[in-house]
Amino acid sequence: MVRVKIYTKFGCPYCARAKRLLEDKGVQYEETDINSTAGAREEMLGLSNGRTTVPQIFIDGRHVGGSDDLAELERSGQLDPMLSAAAE
Repeated sequence: MVRVKIYTKFGCPYCARAKRLLEDKGVQYEETDINSTAGAREEMLGLSNGRTTVPQIFIDGRHVGGSDDLAELERSGQLDPMLSAAAE
């Protein structure tokens, strides 16, 4: 099964958009709120090469970026193969 991890913060509309896209595809994900989980912001910064915005999304450990990046992967037809390949 594919492992999707998303770093978010409460009230973030971009986070909600990214989560909705994943949910619409039936993808389960692990969500970490960077404001309520100790050390999560630092962990996100390290894994995302210093990107400070949320969401930051990872598919099987591969950093795919934020909400706009995820939407672009979907528009270009690249998201489904990533989710399928990761699940194999």
